[in-house]
Amino acid sequence: MSRALLIVDLQNDFTEGGALGVAGGSAVVARVTELLRESRDRYDLVVASRDWHDAEGDNGGHFAAEGAEPDFRETWPRHCVRGTEGADYHPALDIDRVDVHVRKGMGRPAYSAFEGETTDGRALAEVLAEHGVDRIDVVGIATDYCVRASALDAVEAGCEARVLSGMVAGVAPESTVAALKELASAGVEIA
Repeated sequence: MSRALLIVDLQNDFTEGGALGVAGGSAVVARVTELLRESRDRYDLVVASRDWHDAEGDNGGHFAAEGAEPDFRETWPRHCVRGTEGADYHPALDIDRVDVHVRKGMGRPAYSAFEGETTDGRALAEVLAEHGVDRIDVVGIATDYCVRASALDAVEAGCEARVLSGMVAGVAPESTVAALKELASAGVEIA
């Protein structure tokens, strides 16, 4: 069988200076790019996901309503709106080494890359099955949200999942620790 690398949401809005910038995000991008350049042959498939929200509306309640404060659990400030610089991959990410691009959150809340679709409209699980992927290494932002959801869904899809802990960054220390414990309890290896 084969191993995939799943790069979760290394976008401008999730790194320092972005609408929802996570401390350490740019460092994660640099480490992931180094992994891609030095160890690309370790992976049979490289997938990168992005939040890709609609410009109009609240994206199914994902964006806080106009004039309301986001709660940073269910509702968020506007971020990763398709066609904006914030939705672009971070410029230091070597996207030439990515085989498959997944967009998620198009008009609705979506945390897991498995909730999105490829640029040609296919589900991630379908693409992984086509390539015989049964092992997935997960890296990216944010450990306590989209990395967590994607790794849990990888296990649900029947894959062995491993989160590379040196290549993730979380929103908050407490929720990051809780997410890593939950992932380990679900059978995700924390490497």
